[in-house]
Parts: sequence; C-alpha cells; structure tokens
Amino acid sequence: MAEPAPEPVTLYVCATCRAAGDTAEPRAGARLLAALQDAVGAGGHAGITVAGVECLSVCKRPCTVAVASQGRWTYVYGDLDAAESARTILEGVGLYASTPDGIVPWKARPQEFRKGVVARIPPFPPLAAPCLPDAAE
Repeated sequence: MAEPAPEPVTLYVCATCRAAGDTAEPRAGARLLAALQDAVGAGGHAGITVAGVECLSVCKRPCTVAVASQGRWTYVYGDLDAAESARTILEGVGLYASTPDGIVPWKARPQEFRKGVVARIPPFPPLAAPCLPDAAE
C-alpha cells in the first residue's frame, strides 16, 4: 500500500525586505522571491509552494522567509542572501517537508538555517488541546 502524500509546504518570502544601505530595485526580498519561484518552477520540489508576502516584520534581519505546513511547526529564518540562498533554502524546506512535525534536527539543518532562525511557532490548531473546565466550574 502506498504511503499517503505528505502535507504540502508553503514557503513565505518577505518581498519587501531591504538590506541596510541597499537602495537597489527590485528589493532584495523581491529578488529572493523570484529566485525561489524560478527554482521551484524548474522542478524537483514537489509539494512546495512559494508565496510572496508584504512583510514578515523581521526588518532587522533581511532577507526573511517562513516555512509552514498543516500540523507542523512553523519556522521563520532571516539573514538570508538574496543572490545565493535559494538552493540552500529549498534544501532546508525539503528536510522540513520530510518530517511529520516540521522539526529538523539542528545538526541536520543547513548552516544558514542554524544561524538564521528567528522563531519557531507551534502548529495551529494545537495538536493536543488541554482539557480546560468551563469558567463556571
């Protein structure tokens, strides 16, 4: 019997990120978004969707991405290079996609993900909600 297909993964890319002192257009975040869309479009990254977002509010650590999937932890990574990081990011996202919960062992992560982690956010809805009494109890 075939294994069920893994949950799809969405890679959110801050398209408005701008490195300090960088006045080039398009912005570094938009350049990273284009590089990631090109790489995913070229194939070999089934189940990964790349989506540009206006802002991830991590302006002090551009370029920034977030990796999310149903039932998995979400990770936010910053300090990524717009010109050089696409392949590394997709490598890390592939590792993430191969886990049931989104948690890739620290030593298995690409160096850029080890250095650039900004946040780890629990799955929503929570995997196991605690049983809380009603307010009247």
